[in-house]
Amino acid sequence: MWRPIKLPDFRFNPAVRSLAVAACIVGYALLVHHVNATGQVSALGAVLALLPVVALGVTLLRNPTSRNAGLMLLLVAGLIAWRAWPQLERHSALLFWLQDVGLMLFLLLGFGRTLRPGHKPMCVEFAEMMHGPLSPAHAAYARQATLAWALFFAAMAIVSSLLFFLTPLAVWSAFANFLTLPLVALMFVAEFLVRRRVLNEAQGSPLDAVRAYLNRSAGAD
Repeated sequence: MWRPIKLPDFRFNPAVRSLAVAACIVGYALLVHHVNATGQVSALGAVLALLPVVALGVTLLRNPTSRNAGLMLLLVAGLIAWRAWPQLERHSALLFWLQDVGLMLFLLLGFGRTLRPGHKPMCVEFAEMMHGPLSPAHAAYARQATLAWALFFAAMAIVSSLLFFLTPLAVWSAFANFLTLPLVALMFVAEFLVRRRVLNEAQGSPLDAVRAYLNRSAGAD
């Protein structure tokens, strides 16, 4: 009698998954910097330039509500690779810069748009996830923290652009690939220290807002 084949379960625990993601990020940054530092036209540069687009498309495919967008993104990436591969090889550095600045502007927009009248600032929402209803002082501080994050991402986009156009490519690449994430982490720590100094209420760790957001997202699924 035929029996269905049971596929092995390849799910990993969170620690292993986090290490794998970190290794992929570091490996990608090293390869991108190598391509930029050599300054040579190569197929590797074109592949690396398209890889984030493909990864985003695959991620969107996993969510039923965004499956069409993911499929469209993959089709566009495939079409670009088919029709403009030589241009991708010659201008991969420009695509790396567009991706870096595009991410900073996306985050700037994400924080900045919540500062409009009638909207809840993003840091206020994160703080409410952790602490529930906020005191007036805490709400006022969280609004200022949202503004600080928006200004931070604006500054990152400006610095990245100035380095790309005014310094050797290797200098910009070192900033974009090796300093961006540490600077974001430093901003988290600085905001946490300022928050603990300004507010007299008990506060969580710098990663509590991230955990609260992820838990809320998982619950919504």
